[in-house]
Amino acid sequence: MVQRQDWEKALRQDGFRQIYTWEDGPNASYPDHSHAGATAHVILEGEMTVTSEGRTETYKAGDRFDVPANALHSARMGPAGCRYLIGEE
Repeated sequence: MVQRQDWEKALRQDGFRQIYTWEDGPNASYPDHSHAGATAHVILEGEMTVTSEGRTETYKAGDRFDVPANALHSARMGPAGCRYLIGEE
């Protein structure tokens, strides 16, 4: 399992002020949306497939991906769901 405390420290060092854990159930999805500020996501358990700027990638435990401010993106969780850290500017 990914060490949450280590990731929280890294996200703070990268300038993310608000950090929290979120969990979604199996195959949950979020349609196209954006955020006013940049966000970082660290997968703790499960997997998430993200589509942004014409690219689709699947992230698994231990992976981090960042979404720039105002970038349109969508996400779908894997069959076991997904638990992840979110860092917000």
